[in-house]
Amino acid sequence: MKPRILIALTSHATLGSTGKPTGAYVAEIAHPWAAFTDAGFDVDFVSVRGGEVPLDGVDRKDPVNARLLDDAATMARIHASAAPGDVDPARYAAIFYAGGHGTMWDFPDEATLATVAARIYEQGGVVSAVCHGPTALVNVRLGSGAHLVAGKEVAAFTNEEERAVGLAEVVPFLLADRLSERGAIHRPAPNWQNQVVVSERLVTGQNPASAAAVGAAVVKLLKAPKSASVAAEVRP
Repeated sequence: MKPRILIALTSHATLGSTGKPTGAYVAEIAHPWAAFTDAGFDVDFVSVRGGEVPLDGVDRKDPVNARLLDDAATMARIHASAAPGDVDPARYAAIFYAGGHGTMWDFPDEATLATVAARIYEQGGVVSAVCHGPTALVNVRLGSGAHLVAGKEVAAFTNEEERAVGLAEVVPFLLADRLSERGAIHRPAPNWQNQVVVSERLVTGQNPASAAAVGAAVVKLLKAPKSASVAAEVRP
């Protein structure tokens, strides 16, 4: 049986009190999904509420986005996503949290998905996320009681990027600050630049431009010999 990767998606469709739509950002699903499937991994989908997933950033000018959107079988699985309680962590070599602003409202307090991530990590697997996807990590605790991100280097959507898109006063918290409060060492790059950080078996990326490189970094970790050392930081 081929190793499996679980892609976790938001179920939240409204951008705070603005009335504007949001959801899971398509490029942050498509590029890692392409990296995983092209490397021979099976991919499953889970969302906070299970079932249909709200999508944001549906841009067919990106050929990788179009590849995903035109893959009817995969899109059907996204919109019939598993509920967190139906996931068996033992089946997965890695979990990847896609971003999109919707995650700010439902990822942090989804306790079952947090437990799934902790279990995958503690069984030797990889935990990964991009852009706003690291909101899922702020409340993940390991069996020791420590936060998963404590003492680890991370990338995530920066305060400056949140201000640049005019949403710093809309989101419930600033992600970079919250990760730092949990003991993470935030490594920002200039706005909109590709930034991927690998810290032990935690892989995080800063923004949509980092999505493909996060996928590649996860594949590299999963394909590496177990005895191979991993660089603390990777910027493909």
